[in-house]
Amino acid sequence: MTGATQKDSFTEQYWQDPHAAFAEARRTCPVQEVDFEGGRSWLVTRYDEVKAGLTDERLAKDWRSSLPAEERASAPPGLPAPMSHMLTSLDPPEHTRLRSLVTQAFTARRIATLRPRVESLAEELLAELPQDEPVDLVARFAIVLPMVVISELLGVPEIDREEFARLSTVLIDECPDDELARASAQMATYLEGLVAAKRAAPDDALLSALISASDEGDRLSDLEIVAMAMLLLMAGHETTAVFITNSVRALVDDDSARARLADPAKVPSLVEELLRWLSPALNASLRFATEDVEIGGVKIARGESVTLSTGAANRDPDRYPDPDVLDPDRDTGGHVAFGHGIHRCLGAALVRLEGEVALEALFRRHPNLRVVADPSELTYRRSVHVHAPRTLPVVLTPKAS
Repeated sequence: MTGATQKDSFTEQYWQDPHAAFAEARRTCPVQEVDFEGGRSWLVTRYDEVKAGLTDERLAKDWRSSLPAEERASAPPGLPAPMSHMLTSLDPPEHTRLRSLVTQAFTARRIATLRPRVESLAEELLAELPQDEPVDLVARFAIVLPMVVISELLGVPEIDREEFARLSTVLIDECPDDELARASAQMATYLEGLVAAKRAAPDDALLSALISASDEGDRLSDLEIVAMAMLLLMAGHETTAVFITNSVRALVDDDSARARLADPAKVPSLVEELLRWLSPALNASLRFATEDVEIGGVKIARGESVTLSTGAANRDPDRYPDPDVLDPDRDTGGHVAFGHGIHRCLGAALVRLEGEVALEALFRRHPNLRVVADPSELTYRRSVHVHAPRTLPVVLTPKAS
């Protein structure tokens, strides 16, 4: 069953309610062709197949790996140059070499040392928000907190962060190829200049460390440094911003789950269940079959692309009973919100930390926070990877009636 008749109805539903679309796909055609705006791909929606696919060496991240060896050198350009050199577009040994240079900066122990700064920043941002009138929580808090944290970690000047947030949204959301190329080129041009400035006047941030590693003989080209910085800036705030936004929407309507934020011992398990339930990154980035592969009884031909849906896997009832219920007491072990295997999200510990701090600080200060937009009035980002409202108008302290 190829699922060719399913693809149009799936994508129409996906843009509105991805989890409902995933549920229908798992039930009727768990491995099917879908037609996202970037092209056709095989969508895999059951937990067992998704998790296996995340470590299947026959599913490459570099699309050129699916071509015959004699055709790879002459293959036409795919993604813009910096994006094609990101970790998410590479396989070993290139992926192994590049990832090893940044892994130490994102260990759980290293990230834990950032907690005081993240807590201080969250308090500063919340103190600046108006009360008793609507405020967009996305623009004023959910995006700003992780953007400042990742920028400080990398060493990106404060004056440039808002423009980076705008460009990264373009690069992650669905957009025409020419717009994607322009945004990529703009970000790359800035980062090339920043790399040159850091080489001349290094600091103690991660970007300078990458430059130093390259200069000391680790064979990291300037293009690879720019690509790494671009990926870390994008992934370092987008996933967390989406997670904070959607978590607020969930907790506003769930008194029991929200009450757990008052007990520091219960916050990590709540955040872990929110990660499973929301899956901030709904789908892993594309993989390409390097040979004919059978997944879930469906034959996928060499060269075809595969989308492994982590969001669908995390709500597979064969893995998690009553998966559509937000249950902080459940065993969330094995969820794939951050992927699995060698491409597992480098910033998982940072997302967890920022999520814990942001939600605890927000609801401690504003326990009566309410969303003032009707759900039907919210407009959502059109993206294969994330599903979140573009804005989230809230009143932090409702006026007394």
